[in-house]
Amino acid sequence: MTARPIDAALWRTAAVLVLGTFMATLDSTIVSVGVDTLADEFGAPVTGVQWVTTAYLLAVVTAVPASGWLADRFGGRRVWLTAVVVFLLASLLCALATTLPALIAFRVLQGLAGGLLPPTGQALLARAAGRDRIGRVIAVVGLVPLLSPVLGPLASGTILAVADWPWLFYVNLPIGVVAMILARRWVPASEPGGKGERFDFRGALLLSPGLAVLVFGLTWFEQGTPVVAGIAVAAGVVMLAAFVRHGLRADAPLLDPRLFTRPPFGVAALALVLLGASVFGTMFLLPLYLQRGPGLSTWDTGLLLVPQGIGAAAGSILVNRLVDRISPRTLVLSGIGLVALGTAPFTQLNLGLPDWMIVVSLLLRGFGAALIGAPVMTIVYRRVEPARLPRAAGALNLLNTLGGSIGTAVLAVVLQARLAARGPDVTAAFADAFWCVLGLAVVAVAGATRLPRAGEAAPDKEKGHADA
Repeated sequence: MTARPIDAALWRTAAVLVLGTFMATLDSTIVSVGVDTLADEFGAPVTGVQWVTTAYLLAVVTAVPASGWLADRFGGRRVWLTAVVVFLLASLLCALATTLPALIAFRVLQGLAGGLLPPTGQALLARAAGRDRIGRVIAVVGLVPLLSPVLGPLASGTILAVADWPWLFYVNLPIGVVAMILARRWVPASEPGGKGERFDFRGALLLSPGLAVLVFGLTWFEQGTPVVAGIAVAAGVVMLAAFVRHGLRADAPLLDPRLFTRPPFGVAALALVLLGASVFGTMFLLPLYLQRGPGLSTWDTGLLLVPQGIGAAAGSILVNRLVDRISPRTLVLSGIGLVALGTAPFTQLNLGLPDWMIVVSLLLRGFGAALIGAPVMTIVYRRVEPARLPRAAGALNLLNTLGGSIGTAVLAVVLQARLAARGPDVTAAFADAFWCVLGLAVVAVAGATRLPRAGEAAPDKEKGHADA
């Protein structure tokens, strides 16, 4: 059967919903370049100011698991609009904060709202597009999460060059207001589909805090507090293990653990986790290297990272044309290969890399990443019944967020250890860390070979998938 064309109405819906994802993902990295500025403003150490970013990411991780139930209970568009309102309010409060603790608290509120925007928006878009068009639409809107690690530092450096730090948060206000106005006109309303299911409070008290505590512990390893970090990591693992046990017994768990044992969700989950870790991990390591090694300014560093965004844009165009014509597995394996090829030169930083090689490597990485995310999400969305899309979208976004958060935290620990081992040879320490990034690609290949060959799949009606 010939796939329906994507009409102007669907593109308008996609453009509005992607604004929410853009705000949420951009704010995960926009503060990174402004850490020193905030430290001077509040008279605080850099380690304290770093919590402005960490608190946001932890809040996002906490909010994502509940997104599916909220959309089922109250309707996707209503949840999305409410999240935008809260996000804008939190952005205003961040800009007006007069103390560092207040700024961190408002960033938590901002992260809780931001964590709802991508999964709820994707579920609304998947429902509007239908199975025959979702691949082509996701190929375009999926570009936004790939661009945020690149655009965040660049936007931050640009804003701080011409304005004071509150504008890092004021910039969200016009975007959010436009999104709210257009959403009421162009985003179709969705009826609640939860059938009166009760919220899984026990699961929420185990899953979201467990993930947040785990990420918190990993970040504290980087700050040189191994005892606190070890206790937090252990507590997070115990809470997650308890959630798995609870999820296997509950009738309607917040996230069904059995989902990950059934194809293609298990291998799709692995691919998204590793993609998040690779993209965000590299955008953590590379700017640090460029500023500590060659000694580039924040502005020059941001410009040198732009090729990854250009590569991602080119890759999304290709995916849009091919996702309905060839096997998603072929696209994913090709993407992983390009990411690995683009990562390999960074393992040789100690030998010296010219700027042109960094540019080419980032182009390859961006292009390859675009070939992974959209096809993986397409495979899953095509197997899920429309009424269950919010749960599936929440699970997929949780995995990508976790990959970025945990991957970055682990790479920070690896880098800290290698810096201590290498001593003054900073460049070699960064090269060692990039070997870990390359290793992620090798593991991803093993999982991606198990993805289905066919581009289309019938919706899965098994209970495990239904509860997605």
